Amino acid sequence: MTAAKSPDEGLAAVLHVLRDAADAVSGEHLATRLGLSRAAVWKRVHRLKAQGYVIEGSPRRGYRLLAVPDKLLPEEVLQGLETRVFTGPVHYFETLDSTNDLAKALAAQGAPEGTVVVAETQTRGRGRLGREWDSPPAAGLYVSLVLRPMLPPMELPQITLTTAVAVVRAVRRVAGLAPRIKWPNDLLLNGKKLGGILTEMETESDRIRHVVVGLGLNVNNPGFALDLAATATSLALAAGRTFFRVHLLQAWLEEFEELYNRFLHQGFAGILEEWKGFTETLGKMVTVRQGPREISGLALDVAPDGALLLRVANGEIVRVTSGEITPGSGAEPGV
Repeated sequence: MTAAKSPDEGLAAVLHVLRDAADAVSGEHLATRLGLSRAAVWKRVHRLKAQGYVIEGSPRRGYRLLAVPDKLLPEEVLQGLETRVFTGPVHYFETLDSTNDLAKALAAQGAPEGTVVVAETQTRGRGRLGREWDSPPAAGLYVSLVLRPMLPPMELPQITLTTAVAVVRAVRRVAGLAPRIKWPNDLLLNGKKLGGILTEMETESDRIRHVVVGLGLNVNNPGFALDLAATATSLALAAGRTFFRVHLLQAWLEEFEELYNRFLHQGFAGILEEWKGFTETLGKMVTVRQGPREISGLALDVAPDGALLLRVANGEIVRVTSGEITPGSGAEPGV
């Protein structure tokens, strides 16, 4: 005896038929084509409606897809996605503690490279240094991606910088806006924070076992709480219109896959030059905080391994591999 299918099974198949149809599709046609009963078709159509799909239905004409929701549903993320490796599976949640935490757990269980975790909201989203990342429902991109590069751990900073370049490319492509990058992992727009990248890895011996790249991006946020309004922005605030978040996610996955493949096969030099063209950090006086320690100087350059090079007051060039950057003060050292 064949086990009965749950209403959630076959949603993508029903959606695929409705999406490709030029006109309404009868329940009988859907049932015959998909090997389902008419009742099973009805259940799946209503499940799609519950997810936010606008489907018109009439006894005589059948079903017609009128609109899709602005949700990061797997069917929407994968529809038309032009990638070869970053193809999922896509794990979707209305609410999740942290996309990075789940992606790390899935990676530890053997999830393939290209596995994606997305959430409409996070209850414990975080950025670097354990800071909380505000994740209001259905407003931003909260996504994590599993990578399995055959690289030594010391090359992790290069993956973070590559990720940032992919975000800038994606935002330019979809929104026509030009974010800047603050070393090592912040995205700025008009001087305010637009997004951040959190890259975490698991290693064994002298190689990376897996990397999880997390992206938080403010997309359709209409505003921010008083404690954030002076320092945070969103694409919607900057552009005066909202954006379909799936298009941004797809663009990021496509741009990142191209850059990641180039990094693995051709090295980091070309990507670093592109990163330098987008950066907000180089050429400025900055202070880098590393716990209780502070280093101030002129941000001269980023080394081939991703380290920030600072010229401090005594003229010495100091390499900085991590830390929190704030604007510095005073004249350029040695001037």
